[in-house]
Amino acid sequence: MAFFTLKHTDQHSRARAGVIATDHGMIETPIFMPVGTVGSVKAIEQRELIEIGAQIILGNTYHLYLRPGEDVLGHFGGHHRFISWDKPILTDSGGYQVFSLKELRKITEQGVEFRSHIDGSKHFFSPERVIEIQRCIGSDIMMVLDECTSFPATHEEAKSSMDLTLRWAKRNKDAFKSSSPRYEHAQYLFGIGQGSTYKDLRTDCMQRLIDLDFDGYAIGGLAVGEPSFDMYDIIDHSTNVMPPNKPRYLMGVGTPENILTAIEMGVDMFDCVMPTRNARNGTIFTTRGRMNVRNLKNKFSDEPIDPGLDLYASREFSLGYLRHLFTVGEIVGLQLATLQNLGFYMWLVREARKHILENTYSLWKTSILETIK
Repeated sequence: MAFFTLKHTDQHSRARAGVIATDHGMIETPIFMPVGTVGSVKAIEQRELIEIGAQIILGNTYHLYLRPGEDVLGHFGGHHRFISWDKPILTDSGGYQVFSLKELRKITEQGVEFRSHIDGSKHFFSPERVIEIQRCIGSDIMMVLDECTSFPATHEEAKSSMDLTLRWAKRNKDAFKSSSPRYEHAQYLFGIGQGSTYKDLRTDCMQRLIDLDFDGYAIGGLAVGEPSFDMYDIIDHSTNVMPPNKPRYLMGVGTPENILTAIEMGVDMFDCVMPTRNARNGTIFTTRGRMNVRNLKNKFSDEPIDPGLDLYASREFSLGYLRHLFTVGEIVGLQLATLQNLGFYMWLVREARKHILENTYSLWKTSILETIK
């Protein structure tokens, strides 16, 4: 079976339903990937990820390289065995840390020198080294090393950053082609489009990445401070350039509205820490809207957390109980809120896929956003 098969495009939008085939299982798109940066999706464990319908999770090369380290990952035969997860894994390359850890890194043509945020020790990530680490991790989908442009950036700054990303992308692809998986499953490599909010740069970058023939393509460098209008404009522009026969991944975005809007523009894959981070802060996403469980109005509420979700945690526990758990600082409160939020995100993309296949996506999207905002 091909790595990606496009099953259907909605007749009234560019929303797509497809299937990504990996040796660890099929992924039905559009899909949301829970973020398990250091080998764990925060506050819940793997059986619960299965329960909510997670088909793939995300790990981070930078963090897994530092801890547990390549020696441990190699000893266990890769990240799947180490964390007891037999479904697909996608790993970021550490490129976002190039952006977020500005005080701890130095960028050169050869790669990025990091100071560990843990102990200050120095480490160097070249495009070749990033491929080597991801071979050790054994992720099903690997990302190239890129530089994420800050916002705002001048056209000259954005072009310089984009050109570096493209030179690194070529080295990533060469290293990928000249190496082999360490474990008994195939690995795939995605390119990442950059160019800030400049359409000419986005077009140039994506076309040159397509020439390198990656297995899939990502839209990077968004949700870094630009206005929502600009973000949507670049997503819309990028998906018009991206090849229709390869998966399209929007990195690090975002809210339910962001995801549904991007799906309508033809995006297939998403990840974001928003559902798990908000859960730990007491904000939950439900099929009847977003709410803060700490609010006093929930103190006596015997209403289920979310009767609209077919999940044990959502139906069996009340808002009053969940509020109590947060009030007393009980850890299980973080678990239940995280299950609710990730369960909601999984439900959202499943419903999106259903309506794409029925050619009713845009109508459903308008209706559901009025309910869940």
